[in-house]
Amino acid sequence: MIWIKNYSVFTTILINLLFVPASYAVVTIGTFGATWQIAEQDNLIEIKKRAAQVNWDKYFNPDNIESMLSNYRPDLIKLPRAKRNQTYLVDISYTLKMDIPDGKGGILYPKGYTFNPLDYSAFTKTLIVFDGTDPEQIEWAEKYIKSIYVIPLITDGSFYDLSAKLQRPVFYATVDIIQRFQIKKVPSIIKQNGKYMEIREIEIQKTAVHRFTH
Repeated sequence: MIWIKNYSVFTTILINLLFVPASYAVVTIGTFGATWQIAEQDNLIEIKKRAAQVNWDKYFNPDNIESMLSNYRPDLIKLPRAKRNQTYLVDISYTLKMDIPDGKGGILYPKGYTFNPLDYSAFTKTLIVFDGTDPEQIEWAEKYIKSIYVIPLITDGSFYDLSAKLQRPVFYATVDIIQRFQIKKVPSIIKQNGKYMEIREIEIQKTAVHRFTH
C-alpha cells in the first residue's frame, strides 16, 4: 500500500484539479461604470489557506486508518454454533412494497407483485458464513475457501484482520443477509439449488476440524 507523505502538496494538487478549469478564454469587452478593487480574497486562495491549516496526518495517518478498519463493526447478529449437520431450502422470492412505474404514466409492476430473482439469473458463487472470532471456524473456513468461487462472510470479528490472514476479501454477514437467507447457525454454506437457496449447517468436530465436505 502506498501512502502519500507530503499532504500539503497533495492537497494543493487536489484543489487545483477540482476547482481550476481545464481550459478557459478571457475576452476584454471594455470598462463600464465605476470600478473598485476587490476586497474579498480569491476563493481558491482561501481554500488553499484553510487546507494548509489542517493537520492531515491526523486524518491520513496509516496507523490510524488501519486501526479504524480493524475495529470497524456494522450491526451484526451473533449466531450459535451448529451442533449437527443440517440442510434446508430457502425461497428468496421478493414481494414489491410499492408500485413500479413504467415512465409513461402507467404501472410496470404493481405493489404486491412477487418474483424470484433466481428465475432471471443464476447464482454461481458459494457463500460461507462463520464466526470470525472462533478459531476452529476460521480454520475450517481457511481450508474451505481455497476455491475462487467461495465468498466468505463473518457474523463477528474483524473483516480487515481476517482478509489479511486468509489472503482474500472477507465481508460481513449483515442483518439483511442473515434474514434474507434465514441463516440460523454457523458455520453455514449457501448455494443455489434450483429455484431455491440451499443452506447447509456444518458441525465442526473439535478433535478433527478438517472433517468437512464441500
